Amino acid sequence: MSPVLRTRLLAALTACLTVAAGLTVRAVTGGWFGKYAGDALYTVLVYALIVFLLPRLSPSRVALGALAFSWAVEFAQLTPVPAALSEVSVVARLVLGSTFGAADLVAYAAGAAFAAAVHTPLRRRRPGRPVEVPPGTGGRPV
Repeated sequence: MSPVLRTRLLAALTACLTVAAGLTVRAVTGGWFGKYAGDALYTVLVYALIVFLLPRLSPSRVALGALAFSWAVEFAQLTPVPAALSEVSVVARLVLGSTFGAADLVAYAAGAAFAAAVHTPLRRRRPGRPVEVPPGTGGRPV
């Protein structure tokens, strides 16, 4: 199996598991934890979708893209458009939300950082990827 296909399959699996985790967190917990864990998982989902579409991007670029998208959606909530769309569509309510919350921006950043922290070592340990040996290390990989 090619590395790109393997990455896409793992990203799709991650997206499905993230949706399940988000729905579970919202159903089982309440209060601030449920809300902000759901927000963080929203960004993890966006991260997984970006990896699925662009599997060769570095974790830091994917994290920045997921964070930028999440923040753009949140800032869009300062306009009446997401609230109006949320009134007529459950999907729009789940994707766009309806009201702006500054604390959500922090939760999105936490989600992006978490996803990149998990993705980075997985990306470095892919089977079949050559080990890099920097000069001056005596032939030992780092």
